[in-house]
Amino acid sequence: MIAHIRGKIEMITPTSVVIDCNGVGYEIHISLHTYGLISNKQEEIKLYTYMHVREDAQLLYGFSDLSEKEMFLHLISVNGVGANTAMLMLSAHSAQALTEAILQSDVNFLKSIKGIGAKTAQRIIVDLQDKLGKSSDVKISAVVNNKVKDETLSALTMLGFNKNQAEKTVVKILKSNPEINVEQAIKEALKLL
Repeated sequence: MIAHIRGKIEMITPTSVVIDCNGVGYEIHISLHTYGLISNKQEEIKLYTYMHVREDAQLLYGFSDLSEKEMFLHLISVNGVGANTAMLMLSAHSAQALTEAILQSDVNFLKSIKGIGAKTAQRIIVDLQDKLGKSSDVKISAVVNNKVKDETLSALTMLGFNKNQAEKTVVKILKSNPEINVEQAIKEALKLL
């Protein structure tokens, strides 16, 4: 098993990267999240990897951090969720956002991802809630926090901010001040973005 690869980027697209590692080019499938983090790097990069072996192919998947890789492994352990679906989910939302949605049984959040229906979303929640609850340091937020987060995120995306970056900022704000209201959260986010 290949745990990680370190090397220079030879070629990059939003869904894959070729990394030159001592003269050998490894084609690695990546999420949009990882693409956003590595697309501007000229120097050597390191990706955590998972080799997926099928009858017709051996595919290498790469992740910018271990939390994304762990979420990928959790997702593909669910019956009916393949590697491509897991990468699509990680492209749509961060590993932390997916963890929170699963821990909070947010079926609608998971259904909002292309290719995930109600049954698959429910299966993901049932299969992963206990695993993520034990291994995660993410605390389940109160319903009020979810409302503040959703409304703040909605306002920021309407103002034209990148959804993933806005989501990270809002989560950081809510962690540092759980009692904040929507108006204050938007003001704080605008200072940080």
